[in-house]
Amino acid sequence: MSIRKLLLLAFIVVGMLPAALVMWLAASRSEAALQQQIEDAAARVAAATAGDLDDLLRERAQNATTWTHVEVMQDLRLGDLDKRLSGFLAEMYRRYGSVYAGLHAVDRDGRVIASSDPAAIGTRRPAMPAWLALRLPGGPVAVAPPAADPAQRRLSLATPIDSAFGDGTIGTLWLDLPWSTFAEQLDPLAGNGREIAVSTADGRLLAVSAGLRARGHDFGQPMPADPAALAEGPAIIARADAGFTGWTVWIIESRAVALAPVRQMLRRFALLLVATLLVILVASIAVSARIARPVQALTRYTRNYLQPGSGAPPPEAGPAEVRALGRSFGELVGQLEESQGALIRASRLAALGEVTALMAHEVRTPVGILRSSAQMLGDEPQLGADARELLAIIVSETERLNRLVATMLDQTRMRAPLLAACDFHAIVRHAISLLAAQARDRRVTVGFEAAALRPQIDADAEQLTQVLLNLVGNALQIVPAGGRVRIGTADEPGRLVCTIDDDGPGIAPEDRQRLFEPFVHKREGGVGLGLAVVRQIVRAHHGDVVAEAAPLGGARIRFWLPCPPTAR
Repeated sequence: MSIRKLLLLAFIVVGMLPAALVMWLAASRSEAALQQQIEDAAARVAAATAGDLDDLLRERAQNATTWTHVEVMQDLRLGDLDKRLSGFLAEMYRRYGSVYAGLHAVDRDGRVIASSDPAAIGTRRPAMPAWLALRLPGGPVAVAPPAADPAQRRLSLATPIDSAFGDGTIGTLWLDLPWSTFAEQLDPLAGNGREIAVSTADGRLLAVSAGLRARGHDFGQPMPADPAALAEGPAIIARADAGFTGWTVWIIESRAVALAPVRQMLRRFALLLVATLLVILVASIAVSARIARPVQALTRYTRNYLQPGSGAPPPEAGPAEVRALGRSFGELVGQLEESQGALIRASRLAALGEVTALMAHEVRTPVGILRSSAQMLGDEPQLGADARELLAIIVSETERLNRLVATMLDQTRMRAPLLAACDFHAIVRHAISLLAAQARDRRVTVGFEAAALRPQIDADAEQLTQVLLNLVGNALQIVPAGGRVRIGTADEPGRLVCTIDDDGPGIAPEDRQRLFEPFVHKREGGVGLGLAVVRQIVRAHHGDVVAEAAPLGGARIRFWLPCPPTAR
């Protein structure tokens, strides 16, 4: 695939994929959030409606039980001769306005003795069928089933009127509620894709909102097993049970209407996505052409560079990045040529290092002879003071030269450690004994705190002795007269740690990383190889060494060695 096609494809993928993903996430999250809000709102409406229906029927039932205990109700025994009971019922009817369709007092034979409607007096009321029984503190209230004929449909409540003389029931108080009372509760909450239905405990419809009535659903019909069957298409269902009456309120939300805002937003996103695709196509064609041509020219230049006679400079056309790439390629070619020369020089230096190691080894013999000869001459009794001073200089310089040669040999020909079980504390005490005379001459106190409980390690005792001699010897050279050097050991998980602290001038933080590199030193007369040898030996034992600040105020050299598995 050419770079132009690749860029075109990359622009389309990079531009369209995030946009499509954002559109999908926004639509799905918005739809889920909106549906959850609709479900919560529907549940709240259902609960509020169920509570209102309960309150409505409870209030009417409480009126009935309260009025049966009014003294005027006892006139029912006398047939309401003075019409006081009818006057009371008419007054209650007038006071409550349109709440009641009628109030009637019926005797034991079912004949209306008193009523808020004078035309109803003398008519007969059928026995109350067992449909819904309500229990209140004032007495039981029975609810009659509504009539099937919508014109005659009402909800009637009946409660017994007990005799004040304790001789049983003298009649019944009937309260007729207009059926429009329920429609007034449901219709204002319906509309815009929402319908409301109320079902009874026996699974039949009691009342429905106007939209369901228009579709043929009404009182007495069986409540569908799936309430969504009442809706025209997929729906969101919420329900709430009325505790007083046992009725259930159903809220049926049309998904198409409820989620219409999200669907509309999705259509707008789709149009925006198509427009974005067109813009990306136009822009990517132009940009890919502008980038591809200079890159192709640079590709031809790199292919022709190694051909004989090719000395043309890299192309300068195209965007700034492509021009910079051409210049970088030219610089890279120059750096490769310089690297070839540096590699040749490095190989020569490596060879020179091998020769230097060989010469250092060969120099040790004549240096030893010079030192021995100077010492023998120093034993001659007839030598003067000047001659003896010169011989002392020869001896000290040959010793320094011998140390330098030994260090160089140690650095260039370090052997692999011969691991064997040993006691690290014994190695430390041996190294301290070897440096005891030097510490005494410099009046430096060397202490040892053997805090490690598991000093047994697998190591090369001779090489670790050299490590301790180098580290403690350096400390003795740096610490002033009367100073202190403290060696300590400690256990850490899986390893043994050794620290060498002093109260000397310390090591600057910027020098602690470079301290263990060859030929880096701060001490006058030092060569800078001792600590490099220390790190080489410690790492050969699979440990490491670092320089830190000491609690004594000077420098701390801390190194650690792995413990054998049995010690762990």
